[in-house]
Order: sequence, then C-alpha cells, then structure tokens
Amino acid sequence: QVELVESGGGSVVAGGSLRLSCAASGRTFSSYSMGWFRQAPGKEREFVVAVNWNFGSTYYPDSMRGRFTISRDNAKNIMYLQMNSLKPEDTAVYFCAAAPIVGLSRRLNDYKYSGRGTQVTVSS
Repeated sequence: QVELVESGGGSVVAGGSLRLSCAASGRTFSSYSMGWFRQAPGKEREFVVAVNWNFGSTYYPDSMRGRFTISRDNAKNIMYLQMNSLKPEDTAVYFCAAAPIVGLSRRLNDYKYSGRGTQVTVSS
C-alpha cells in the first residue's frame, strides 16, 4: 500500500525559508513521477512542481520558478521542496502526490496517490 507522508511545514515570516519533505513507501517509484500541490483556504488545489523519480527531470510552472526547488533522495524514498523568499500568498496546505507515469504532469487527476498535507503559514 502506497503511503506518502509530508513534514516540514510551519510558520515563518515573509522572506523566510522552509524545506518540506515527503516520505514515500509501499512500492518502488522508478516508473512514477512525483509532485507537490498546494491548497489555500477557499481555493482549488494548485500545482507547484513535478519531478520524474527515476531521471530527475523537473517541471515548474512559471509562477513557481525561481523560489521553489524540488529534489529527491532515491535511496531514502524522500522528496523535498525547498521554498525560499516565502510570501504571505504562499500560505497553504502543501501536498505531495505520486503519478504512475513517466512524463511530468500538472493535472491533479494524473496523480493516483496523495499525502494528507503539511500546513505552511507565511506572515507579513
């Protein structure tokens, strides 16, 4: 059974940094892509970034490029999201997700598994 568990969220002042982690277990992910999404109160879940688990290729939408960096440790089955220069509008619950595809997708429906999320709060 696949399990994704996020950690590393918290409260920071604008301009600060956080590193989120996603521990994945339950299967091998060599043929999967992994992603981060976020959901702010009253808003739809938003794509943040995706990474191909085997090859390490990444996909950032323009709005996320520059401040956020995705990485993974294949040996430990952990994915990370380094977030710098955080802004109040980055406040959201951040979710990691796994898609049984090699390509990189921003579509939530492509992701078969998702964690429960970790709260990130950025104050001004």
